[in-house]
Amino acid sequence: MKRQSPAVVLLAAVALCVYVSGAIAAEPGELDAQLIGELQQSFTVDAQTRALMNAVTNNDLNNLALNRELLLAHDDIYTNKLDVKGITNQKSSGRCWLFAGLNVMRPAVMKKYDLAEFEFSENYLFFWDKLEKANTFLETIIETRDRDIDDRELQAILADPCPDGGWWNYVVALIDKYGVVPQSVSPETKHSSGTRRMDAVLNRLLRHDAALLRDQAARGASVESLRAEKPDMLKDVYRVLALHLGPPCDEFTWRVKNKKDEIIEKTFTPVSFYKEAVGVDLGDYVTLMDDPAWGYDAFYRINYCRNLHDAEDMGFINVGADDLREYAARALLDGEPVWFAADIGKENDGDDGILRVGMYDLDALFGLDCNLSKEQMVRYREATPNHAMVFVGIDRPDGTPVKWLVENSWGADAGAKGYWSMYDDWFGRYVFTVIVPKRFVPKKVLALLDTEPVRIPAWDPMRNALD
Repeated sequence: MKRQSPAVVLLAAVALCVYVSGAIAAEPGELDAQLIGELQQSFTVDAQTRALMNAVTNNDLNNLALNRELLLAHDDIYTNKLDVKGITNQKSSGRCWLFAGLNVMRPAVMKKYDLAEFEFSENYLFFWDKLEKANTFLETIIETRDRDIDDRELQAILADPCPDGGWWNYVVALIDKYGVVPQSVSPETKHSSGTRRMDAVLNRLLRHDAALLRDQAARGASVESLRAEKPDMLKDVYRVLALHLGPPCDEFTWRVKNKKDEIIEKTFTPVSFYKEAVGVDLGDYVTLMDDPAWGYDAFYRINYCRNLHDAEDMGFINVGADDLREYAARALLDGEPVWFAADIGKENDGDDGILRVGMYDLDALFGLDCNLSKEQMVRYREATPNHAMVFVGIDRPDGTPVKWLVENSWGADAGAKGYWSMYDDWFGRYVFTVIVPKRFVPKKVLALLDTEPVRIPAWDPMRNALD
C-alpha cells in the first residue's frame, strides 16, 4: 500500500474533525438529528393512532371531519325570503363578482316584465371588462415606468395583468359605460365558461407589451410616445377577446314571452336596455367592509383596485361585523337582494349547502388548536374575501339572525340546488364585504364617504380580486 505524506494525513484529520464537529454542533434553529429523533418519538403508533392513520390516508378529510351534530340540527326554513328564481353558473371562470352583481338586478327585470326566468349576459360585460383591464394595466405600466422592476406594488400588478376577478365597483363602472344585454344576445362560449387558456394568452401578450413600454421608457421615451404605442397593443387584445368571446353588440332586438304568453319585442342598445328594463341606480349603493387589520369607522381606497382606468379605485367604509349584519338585514327585510363577499373556502359543506363554524371539526380529528381571530386570519393570510354571492333570505325567528339564505353562481347541482345556508356565526367570521343601498346605512356612517380616504397598497390581501 502506498504510504501517504504527513501533509495529506494532517489534512485528512482536519477534515474529519470538521465533519464530526459539524455533525455534533448543529447551527441554531437547524432541524438536527436530535430534534428529528424527538419528533419521531413523539408519534406513537398505538391502536387508536393506527386506526386514525388508516382513516386519514384512505378517505377525504371533509368526510371524516363533518360535524354530524350540526348537520342534523340544520333546517332550510327562513322567516323572510325574496322571490327569486333560477341559478346561474360561472363554471370554470373567476366571474363571481359579475354574476353576483347581475343577479342583484335580475329580480327587478323579471318583476317588471312578468317573466318566469331571466338571465343577463355575463359574457357581454366580461368582454368589456377584459378590454378595460388591459387598458388599465398598460396605463399603470406607463405610470410606474420609472419604478424598479422589483417594486412591491408593481410586482403585485404584474402577477396578474388581466385577471377574471373583480369587485362591486367593477360592476358599476362597466354597466355605467356599456349597459347590459340579455344572455340570449351574447351567450356563453367555451372560453367565457373556462377562462384559463384565454387568460394565459392575454397575460403573456400584456407582459410582452409591458416589457416593450418599460424598455422604451428606459431609453428616454416620453409619456406621449408611450401612449402612442397603446392603440396597436389594444387592437391585439381586442382580437384575442373577439376570437374567444365573440365581438360585443351595439344594438339588439329582445323578443321574449312573459308568464301570460304575451310576446314582448323591442330594439335596444345595451345602455337603453339597462335604463329601461333594469332601472336600478347602482350609484346609490355603498361598499361596507369588515377588515379588522385596519381601523374601523374610517374610509379607505385600495390602490390599483379598479377595471376602468378613468374610474376611481375601490373605496369602502370599514365597520364591524355587527354593522354588516344590521345593514344587510335591513335591505333584505325591505325586499332588496344583497351582494356580499366572503372566504368561501372555509367550513363549507358544499354537498349540503351549509356554511357554519365547526362544520368540519379538523382540530378534534388531529388533536390540534388552530384558532385565530378574524384580525389574525387577515394579517397572516389565513382568510381573505375570495368569492361574491347574493343574500336572498334571512331566518330570524326572534328578531336575531340565525342564518342567511345565499344564492350562489355554481349551478343548480351544487349546494342545495344552487343555494347555501349561512349560519350567523359563519357570517361574523368569514364575511368581509356587504353592498347595500345607502338608505339602509346611518347618515353618520355615510358621512365618512366625504372624508379623505386612507390609501391601502396594492399588495394588501383585500385587493385580491374575487373569483
